[in-house]
Amino acid sequence: VQLQASGGGSVQVGDSLRLACSASGRTFSVETMGWFRRTPGKEREFVGVISRAGATYLPVSLKGRFTISRDTAKNTLSLQMKNLRPEDTAVYYCAASSSSHNVAQSSSYDYWGQGTLVTVSS
Repeated sequence: VQLQASGGGSVQVGDSLRLACSASGRTFSVETMGWFRRTPGKEREFVGVISRAGATYLPVSLKGRFTISRDTAKNTLSLQMKNLRPEDTAVYYCAASSSSHNVAQSSSYDYWGQGTLVTVSS
């Protein structure tokens, strides 16, 4: 499975941004798709996940600002972010897994996109 993330950019505090991830290849094997982010010097952070059936899970800290959606027929994943803050600045990665277990752990994912940079300035 190949993943291609896009949509990153530089925005101001309070702005919204939508990231997209396009999947190709053996996508029939993908059960879970998720988003992670990384800032320099920190571990990769779980942002959210969505199952093939459309069930989503996001950390409490991001709920209300971030929304995940998935179009299984088009093999695309989206991350809608609103009211962005400087601490949201990071490289965002989409990931795919054939499993539905431990989905908040980056080690559970088999495939990763290349990352897209989001910069939020005050």
